[in-house]
Amino acid sequence: MARSEWRAERDGQVTEDVARLLGTVPEWFGRPESNAEYINAACIMETWTVRDSLNKVVGVTLVNRHFPHVAEIHLTVVDRGVHGQGVGSAMLAAVEGDSRARGVKLLEVKTLGPSHPDPGYARTRKFYERCGFLPMEETALWGEGTPCLIMVKPLGPT
Repeated sequence: MARSEWRAERDGQVTEDVARLLGTVPEWFGRPESNAEYINAACIMETWTVRDSLNKVVGVTLVNRHFPHVAEIHLTVVDRGVHGQGVGSAMLAAVEGDSRARGVKLLEVKTLGPSHPDPGYARTRKFYERCGFLPMEETALWGEGTPCLIMVKPLGPT
């Protein structure tokens, strides 16, 4: 599928897909306890997926809506085999469009902060910056040695 053909849709429970996708990128998602939390979250959170031409899920985004004016990207994971092909961008675009239609004013994501030297998360931060997210604050929310960067994206009207 060409980059412009990826399409994200709201989906039902995709816990097996989340587990499989997390396993394709262990350098980002290598903590079993955290992965179990993401898999459980897929049962209750708003879920967006991208499927390939064989209807296999190649990307998942979980969204948490804290307030009517704020939506949080809780998880975005893309199969390593399709990295760089627009899957993540398609999911974010779909979530943003839906959020704007619901009156959301601010989209938020948390990721590993720049004070940690992990090169994978440097790529993650660059991805979110290319999508229009702005770094807002690095905190110790996740504990010592795991700096949490809060990034936000203001959403305009539909």
